[in-house]
Amino acid sequence: MRASIEDVFPGGNPYLSFLGAEVVSYGDGQSTMSLLLRPEFMNSWQVLQGGLSMTLMDVVMGLAARTLSQDATSSVTVDMQTHFLLPAGRSGDTVVAKGAVYHRSSTMYFCEATLWNGEKLVAKATGNFKTIKRNDAARHLLPK
Repeated sequence: MRASIEDVFPGGNPYLSFLGAEVVSYGDGQSTMSLLLRPEFMNSWQVLQGGLSMTLMDVVMGLAARTLSQDATSSVTVDMQTHFLLPAGRSGDTVVAKGAVYHRSSTMYFCEATLWNGEKLVAKATGNFKTIKRNDAARHLLPK
């Protein structure tokens, strides 16, 4: 089921909206998002900047975790490891990030993600996530 960023992230997510990321599907411990690559997303070699690849995989893993917690409004990345396999793509390409929970404990979700450009697997990641019930929790942690 396709959904807007505003439907999936309580209060929206300005960064993902700015990027133009689309939620393709989410539920049952899995999620998929896509992104049409624009010129401003490229690095000096004119391929997708690695940090944006990581962002997409981070978000799909966190969203996958959140689908397994009925009262969660957000998730927090505890750690993440990324493997870049190929250049992810050029301007005009569309990349697809797929995330899934492969194990969960009472407080933690262990996830994996893949990033695809067509039939090519371009990156993989694993991460640990904690879901949170309040979307404004981070505001209390910020320095005044």
